[in-house]
Amino acid sequence: MIGILAAAVGISSATLVWQPSHQTDTGEAYDESAVCGGIVDAAMAAAPALQEHRVWSRGVKNLHHADSGTNTLIAHTSALVGGRKSGYAYELDLSNALKPLVFVGVHNNGGTKRHAVWAYVHDGDRHEAQSRRLAALLLEEVAAATDLQDRGTHLDSSTGRNDYRCRATGKLAFYSIDENVNAAPYRVLMEIGDLDASREFLQDPANQKRLGEALKRGVARFLESLPR
Repeated sequence: MIGILAAAVGISSATLVWQPSHQTDTGEAYDESAVCGGIVDAAMAAAPALQEHRVWSRGVKNLHHADSGTNTLIAHTSALVGGRKSGYAYELDLSNALKPLVFVGVHNNGGTKRHAVWAYVHDGDRHEAQSRRLAALLLEEVAAATDLQDRGTHLDSSTGRNDYRCRATGKLAFYSIDENVNAAPYRVLMEIGDLDASREFLQDPANQKRLGEALKRGVARFLESLPR
C-alpha cells in the first residue's frame, strides 16, 4: 500500500533518507565520514529532486559514538552510556520522524582488498524482495558509472563480525536497517569501495560526485518501478 500510494502521487513526493557514515576514526589520513558525506551531498544535489534528507550524528554533542563506532555492535548502537543515546540511535530517531519510504546508508568497506561495491539488506524483513530490487539498481548504477566491481547484495546476518541481533529473528543484524529500529519500508546499506584498495578513488571529489549521482539514479529507477 505504501509503495502504491507513493507512486500514484509521483516520485517527487516520496521521502528519501540518506545516512552517510559518521566514522572519522577510519585510519591514518582517511575520514570515512567526510567521504560518505561528500557522496551523499552529491546525491542530494543530483536530479531528480525528491523529498530527501540527510541524518548524520557527526559533531553532535551529548551522544556516545557520534563520530565513531560500528553499525554492528550493541555497545555502539542500542546501548545507553551515561544516559546518552548513540550516534546511530540519534540518526534513526531523526529518520523515523521523517517517515521515509526509502532509506539508504552510505559507508565504505574495509579489509576486503577489493575495489568494489556491496549492498546489504535485512535478513527476514517482510520487504526483503523490494529492498533487494533497490539494492540491485544501486549496485548497477554505481558499477556502470565507475570501475568499482559489483559484488552483489548480501544479508546483514552474513558478515559474522557483529553482536547486534534482530529482536524478531534473533539473527545477527545491522542496527540501522533492522525493521525494529528503522520504520522505512525499503532499506539498503551500501558499502562503497574499500578504505585501502579504493582510498585514492574515494577521496577524489569528482568520484564522490559520480557516485552520488549514480546512487540517485538508482533510487529514482526504484521509485519509478513501484506499482501505480
